Amino acid sequence: MRDEQGEQGAAMSKYRNSCLIRGDGGRAIRGILDRIGDKWTLLVVATLDGERMRFTELQQRIPGISQRMLTRTVRHLERDGLVSRTAYAEVPPRVEYELTAMGRTLIGPAVKLAEWAVDKNPDIEQSQAAYDSEHRG
Repeated sequence: MRDEQGEQGAAMSKYRNSCLIRGDGGRAIRGILDRIGDKWTLLVVATLDGERMRFTELQQRIPGISQRMLTRTVRHLERDGLVSRTAYAEVPPRVEYELTAMGRTLIGPAVKLAEWAVDKNPDIEQSQAAYDSEHRG
């Protein structure tokens, strides 16, 4: 009886996870992945982890990001409630960015995803090479 309950529990857990992903036709998960899966968002979030910094410092710490892309990225993150922007009435004006409490909750899942990517990348590259050699036309 316990084995049946254990199997049922595992099946329900698997079903629950699938439902979480597919729940609303995938709209919520696609929206979030579109936002955090772009080229710069996770780099900005990781750079702000535990620090408050000015725009210029943030840009210097993220190699290759343009001023325009950094501006767009921090605006999107601010709109989503993941980053806060504080402007100080000084001459010259000073603006600082930091993760919000909700933004800090993204660090754990982002690190897990990064660990998975680093761990699985050799296998993925091997699979890609095998696929490519089989499907050369």
